[in-house]
Amino acid sequence: MRLNELQPAPGSTKERKRLGRGKGSGTGKTSGRGHKGAGARSGASTHGTYEGGQMPLQRRLPRLRGMARGRHTVARPKVYAAVNVGELEAISGDTIGIDELRSAGLVGKRGELVKILGDGEIGRSVKVTAHAFSGTAREKIESAGGSAEILER
Repeated sequence: MRLNELQPAPGSTKERKRLGRGKGSGTGKTSGRGHKGAGARSGASTHGTYEGGQMPLQRRLPRLRGMARGRHTVARPKVYAAVNVGELEAISGDTIGIDELRSAGLVGKRGELVKILGDGEIGRSVKVTAHAFSGTAREKIESAGGSAEILER
């Protein structure tokens, strides 16, 4: 195979539309732009929020000021870093807190909320402190003889 023999895979490329090349081409005369109007002119285009003269969405909704919470605002859910019960097995010690999880590399940045989830098993008694626990995680920790303690932010 040589460079001059290279070609795209069959069916992967499409012929371009040849506009304004007579009636028989299917795109002659107006070149697929219709008759008159802004769409027929060169350089004509509308911005992304234009709705054809209808009152635009950003003008139909009421103005929000500041960090208001109400009907038209979005609730900001708490974002937790997830740590599974099975991952706690690798950490030595009787008490496991946020600092131990961070030093083990299971939690990233400081100030991040941590939630313990129930995937995996824990075979020893440990006292775990985190911002939140799933029901199964709490169950597994307590059935192993440990305790799950919720941290206040």
